[in-house]
Amino acid sequence: MQRSLEQRMAIKFCVKLEKGAAETIPMLKKAFGVDCLSDRQIFRWHKLRRRSGRCQRRETRWTAINLQFRRQCETLS
Repeated sequence: MQRSLEQRMAIKFCVKLEKGAAETIPMLKKAFGVDCLSDRQIFRWHKLRRRSGRCQRRETRWTAINLQFRRQCETLS
């Protein structure tokens, strides 16, 4: 379990560095050797991390747009 958690953190780090899954797999295999997750699991975790990052960026963008709108409304009132 601990190794799996470490690898998921490594995948999260690779996603933050904007590395693709194809780049992430060899790095994990080199780092963790025999205990490495399967390619399928790495792709799955990579995809999940990438999606969650997109949602966070979208949310941040919409928050900024909402703040601008509120400021404009306040100046009009």
